[in-house]
Amino acid sequence: MLDRKVVKLLNEQITKEFYSAYLYLDFANFYAEKGLEGFSNWYEIQAQEERDHAMLFYRYMQNNNEKITLEAIDKPGVTLTELIDPLKEGLKHEEYVTELINKIYAAAQEVNDFRTKQFLDWFVKEQGEEETRASNLITKMELFGHDPKGLYMLDNELSARVYAAPTLVL
Repeated sequence: MLDRKVVKLLNEQITKEFYSAYLYLDFANFYAEKGLEGFSNWYEIQAQEERDHAMLFYRYMQNNNEKITLEAIDKPGVTLTELIDPLKEGLKHEEYVTELINKIYAAAQEVNDFRTKQFLDWFVKEQGEEETRASNLITKMELFGHDPKGLYMLDNELSARVYAAPTLVL
């Protein structure tokens, strides 16, 4: 049996991960409407990753015989006007998710829940990678995004991204 506080936070994280997928689909749609299919592709893949993260938490809960409580997923509440807006919002969101993961980790550590800490280790590493990718994308957009040719090349670069499912053993 997992600690009740840890279970509550894990359940909340499932909803937060699905929200992340929903938010990134909103970003993908914004870019698709602007004709930037590469940027749209990048965020569609981000959405797939977030959905899979939610499912990893879901499976972890199931594997530990814990009750899963699925909550409503909020509508994304960000206003997107400039091409860089989703990128900046994406970085802020990844930093927020890092805080959430750290909160669960701290709760597991308080009760010596080594199993959950080990499970979360992958997410801690993943969040570092997510923040770096988001930050690098902002840097590239700031460098090249104001030049039509640079924006075109960056969009082409992002269109080459393909989905790779996470390799986390539960």
